[in-house]
Amino acid sequence: MHIKHITFRVRDLERSIWFYEIMTGLAVSRRFQSGPAELAFLTNGDGETEIELLHIPQSQTFEGQGMFICFETDKLDEMRRLAHEHGLNPSEIQAPGDQTRYFYVYDPDGVSVQLRSFPRQNRTGTGRN
Repeated sequence: MHIKHITFRVRDLERSIWFYEIMTGLAVSRRFQSGPAELAFLTNGDGETEIELLHIPQSQTFEGQGMFICFETDKLDEMRRLAHEHGLNPSEIQAPGDQTRYFYVYDPDGVSVQLRSFPRQNRTGTGRN
């Protein structure tokens, strides 16, 4: 068993799509309306990572406090510069002593998104951002 996707209810679908495309390299694989809701699924193309962004006008949205999601990247320094260039106020890069490095940035709804690099021998795959 594995997680198929994670859903985030968002206030602004366009802004959330922009954020996840820029910061994670995910791309919209499908997008559609279902009643009053608009949905966008973003994936890495390999089918191993997928998130669903769900916008329902005049409905309660998720407030991201306490939520955290981590994405693995080979380009940590480049991604932090990109976050800074887009005014996303990334944290400083941290190195906790386990041979990993990471920084945090918040998505438009307050979800804490961590971008983290891992040592090569601990990697679960290749071709990641």
